[in-house]
Amino acid sequence: MKTGKLQSSSRQETLALAARFAHVLKGGEIIFLRGPIGAGKTVFVKGIAAAWGLKSSPTSASFSLMKKYGNRTRRLFHIDLFRLEENEVFNLGFEEMLEDEQAVILAEWPDPLARILPSDRLEMNFILKNGDKREIELSSFGRVSDALLEQICQISNR
Repeated sequence: MKTGKLQSSSRQETLALAARFAHVLKGGEIIFLRGPIGAGKTVFVKGIAAAWGLKSSPTSASFSLMKKYGNRTRRLFHIDLFRLEENEVFNLGFEEMLEDEQAVILAEWPDPLARILPSDRLEMNFILKNGDKREIELSSFGRVSDALLEQICQISNR
């Protein structure tokens, strides 16, 4: 496991950070987004979608559980499992997501998925600070997410 930290002082900085992050995603990555309501998880997903030029802008998936966004070359699965238990997530179509090598899975409130999805994942913990400031703690679990974490830390230090 590797770790890192990122900082954001505003919604615009979170969107810009997500845009830089989006450019290192190749497809096949699984990213767990944790943090309290209003911490910037969905804003981060919006920033990735915008950087990829996706026509639809992600919204909170709380009431639909999973939304798929994409174009000819990129696909993004946005999952929000805020109110679900592990036994309630089996019929959401994870097999389709995992078979799509061009897709990136971004899961908010991901704990019900921990034993279902592959263990190689990047976890991002959004921590509220004073005002609009956020600290984002990163932890990688596996070869793919280790490499992703290294790239993210390199681009955020520029």
